[in-house]
Amino acid sequence: MFGIYLKRELSRRKKATLVIAMGLALGIALVITVNSVSAGMQQAQGKVLKSLYGLGTDMTVTKARPASTGSSSGRPKFDFDAKSDSGTTQSSDRVMTQGGQSLKSSLVTRVAAQKGVSGAVGALSLNVTKVDGSFTRGTAKSSASSGSGSSGAQQGGPGVGSGQPQVQGGGASFDVNSYSVAGVDVTHQDLGPLATSKITTGRTFTAAQTDAKVAVLSASYAKENKKTVGGTLTISGTKYTVIGIATPDSSESTTDVYLPLKQAQTLGDAKDEVTTIYVEAADSKRIDTVKAAIQKNISGTTVTTSADLADTVSGSLSTASDLATSVGKWLSVAVLVAAFLVAALLTSSAVSRRVREFGTLKALGWPSRRVTRQVVGESVVNGLLGGALGIALGLGAAYAVTAISPKLTAELGSTGGGGTGGGPGGGGPGRQAVKNTMEIALSAPVSVTTIALAAGLAIAGGLVAGAMGGWRASRMRPADALRSVA
Repeated sequence: MFGIYLKRELSRRKKATLVIAMGLALGIALVITVNSVSAGMQQAQGKVLKSLYGLGTDMTVTKARPASTGSSSGRPKFDFDAKSDSGTTQSSDRVMTQGGQSLKSSLVTRVAAQKGVSGAVGALSLNVTKVDGSFTRGTAKSSASSGSGSSGAQQGGPGVGSGQPQVQGGGASFDVNSYSVAGVDVTHQDLGPLATSKITTGRTFTAAQTDAKVAVLSASYAKENKKTVGGTLTISGTKYTVIGIATPDSSESTTDVYLPLKQAQTLGDAKDEVTTIYVEAADSKRIDTVKAAIQKNISGTTVTTSADLADTVSGSLSTASDLATSVGKWLSVAVLVAAFLVAALLTSSAVSRRVREFGTLKALGWPSRRVTRQVVGESVVNGLLGGALGIALGLGAAYAVTAISPKLTAELGSTGGGGTGGGPGGGGPGRQAVKNTMEIALSAPVSVTTIALAAGLAIAGGLVAGAMGGWRASRMRPADALRSVA
């Protein structure tokens, strides 16, 4: 009879232990998955900011964007001769400051002198539009409107501006190629637009090349245009020798060509001007304080931090990040609370079924504290078992997410006047005129901290369940065992 009772009791204990362990395991696995996915979201967001904004510093300073006037006077004009011989190739470059806004170079020194700033470097971002092609034979006829003599491609070619000659009985074929140029302070390359890239071929600028006709190209631009180290690049009639190829730390570079700052200023007719000031804070925890100081002491500027840029990210990356940080975490808390509650109730129920055992132990002289330690110890073992299972499940889920690498889209629109680096879209540093979209693969890295948190939760679950069960066991008396036997 006692053997049958013992066999049933062991079966009940195994089932209870399994339920407790699985409940804790599911909660802990969910915590690991949510934390690892959240970490992956943060990494993805960092890659987006580096890729689309060229973020490689704590903050940037740009000129405050004026209210839009709706004027298009800043549009580039190209000079072509429609009366030239048929088939004669013509080419014209137009270089413009990105965003059309610039700051005096002297502001770099003022920014560097602000409290909390450990370094500041100026950079100039330019847009170069190159148009080349030819007119076919035809009769050129000037338009009635007064023009500046500039002409554009007709009958299928891109027209540029007003007042250009009209070609009758002929046509034109022109190719338009736009790319970005960044002027780099060659004496402080660890801060600025080139800081987030590595030279993979050739070399970077030397401190003596402050006004040298040399260039570093991005890997993607060099590949697309078949440029190599030792070759040349011509911009507005000036030849630059390619000395290096730069590969960005993540994704694609938003800058195609890097030149010494003085050369970029000459090219863009922007002497002693910069478009962006890259700022490094002395204390990364006081970025907001430094930002406030710069805005207060240097008027007419916009200061943008990585946190500001992160707010502009939308698309599925932003949606998934919100779900992971809000819904996911609250769901984890709810599941853990439920798992702890179930573990406590099952442990208490198991203790109630062990009245004979604990009552006998007390009759043999066991004090209540020893019985309590017995129950708590068993519960902690159950918790550790659940923790081990949960960690295994969580690691499996994180590995599955990384292996599948679901694609998320990140869309960035106008930042409203602040930003870093000249991203694509022609809006200038942080002044995106159009939305930019990129795809990025999601990963789910699991840190040691997350594993430690899981282990701590497992022990906590065991202690909570053990505390309730131990309290129930401590209230039993030896007489309870005798009544159970009877």
